[in-house]
Amino acid sequence: MANAYQYRFSQVMDIKEQEKNEVEMAYKESVTSFEEIATHMYDALKKKEDLLAFQQEKMQSGLSILEMHNYANFIDSMEKKIADLQEKVIQARSKMQWFEEKLLEVSLEFKKYEKMQERDYEAYQKEEDRLEMIQLDEISQIAFYNKEVW
Repeated sequence: MANAYQYRFSQVMDIKEQEKNEVEMAYKESVTSFEEIATHMYDALKKKEDLLAFQQEKMQSGLSILEMHNYANFIDSMEKKIADLQEKVIQARSKMQWFEEKLLEVSLEFKKYEKMQERDYEAYQKEEDRLEMIQLDEISQIAFYNKEVW
């Protein structure tokens, strides 16, 4: 039999697999980042909602103008923080979606190389089987010839 099977694009495949792994890690990091920012935004929205409810409760029982002013300032700062967090959430979602598309792209490319390797190996196996059959035919012819001669 011939040499052991060696895929001609194995180095390219290794590079593509490494690229896929790197993009997969970056995608996972972007998902984590998105989740963290979205959680911060949810917490800020919840805090604002609680503050508005508390302020409404306080207004029914009586509230000084200074306290009203302080609550209004605090709510304004919360709204600015929420607007900032919304922008960060949009950016994080966009980044996450970009990495998701990139991961899909490199995964498909890697799968193409895997499929090519499978086909190449099948062709290699067929050729090995064909060569083995030729060898066996030659051996049987030699054996038959030797039997005839003796």
